[in-house]
Amino acid sequence: MDYYELLGVKKDSSPSDIKKAYRKLALKYHPDKNQGEKKAEAKFKEISEAYAVLSDPEKKKQYDLYGSTDFHKRYSQEDIFRGFDLNDILRQFGVGGAGQSAHFRNSMGGMGGGNGFSSFFSQPQSGGCGGGCHSAAEKGQDMTYQITVSLEEVLHGAERTITLRKNGTPQNVSVKIPKGIEAGKKLRLQGKGGNSRNGGLPGDLYLKVDIAGNTSFSRDGDDLVTQKLITFSEACFGTSIEVETLESKKFSVKVAPGTTHDSRLRLKGYGLPIGPLGERGDLYVKIGVKVPKELTEEQEKVLQGLRDCGL
Repeated sequence: MDYYELLGVKKDSSPSDIKKAYRKLALKYHPDKNQGEKKAEAKFKEISEAYAVLSDPEKKKQYDLYGSTDFHKRYSQEDIFRGFDLNDILRQFGVGGAGQSAHFRNSMGGMGGGNGFSSFFSQPQSGGCGGGCHSAAEKGQDMTYQITVSLEEVLHGAERTITLRKNGTPQNVSVKIPKGIEAGKKLRLQGKGGNSRNGGLPGDLYLKVDIAGNTSFSRDGDDLVTQKLITFSEACFGTSIEVETLESKKFSVKVAPGTTHDSRLRLKGYGLPIGPLGERGDLYVKIGVKVPKELTEEQEKVLQGLRDCGL
């Protein structure tokens, strides 16, 4: 499906225009206004999925980069709706949320966003089981831990074995860290959470990602930034500097005459991956001009001469 076509907007539409388009369609296809109409319910699912992606700058960037088919190979529906609180969004629009009606509450799994919203897309919406139904066994509690990964692991991806304590017992869990992972993202390990109290499925384990600091590089989205210092004379006359990338490749980079403090030089394609299968961002070399704290007599005389010349 084409998300832009679903919402009736263009690729270069502003976030405000995308929001207005979704609001108009949400009012039209809201389940409370179309009870029992499966086509309207299906349409509401589709436009909500489209808005969940196009209202998120990073997901929209990935969708625009890869297109619909490849995007869905990289993002599951759980990924698409993670952090998308439909209840809150609909309240902003003045539309009833999950708490407004039994029909909507049931179809959304009792929630306005998060896992309940995902269940809306994965469970059948028609029919019932009548008076012969029995309560489903309660799922175990989901668990969240924090995991710190290095920039090198973000670059190459990695597989880790971590030790957790579950019910007081140490447990080793293997986790794959995908290339391009960002701080704040969560890795889901299905069935590795708390046990159910009445024989149901265990909960899930979520590993919240933090990125370790690096002495040589800082991260700016999918780009990396490193700093190199040059002298005032090198800034005036130009020079060559050696730059080492995150994967330890070395390049000789020319600094043009007249380069100013905080100028940036770009090494294309030596940043971090844009998603697990995407291309790489760039490496930027931030130039700093060194200012000595102490001067020799000779240096002081030279600088005084430069000052007299207007430098």
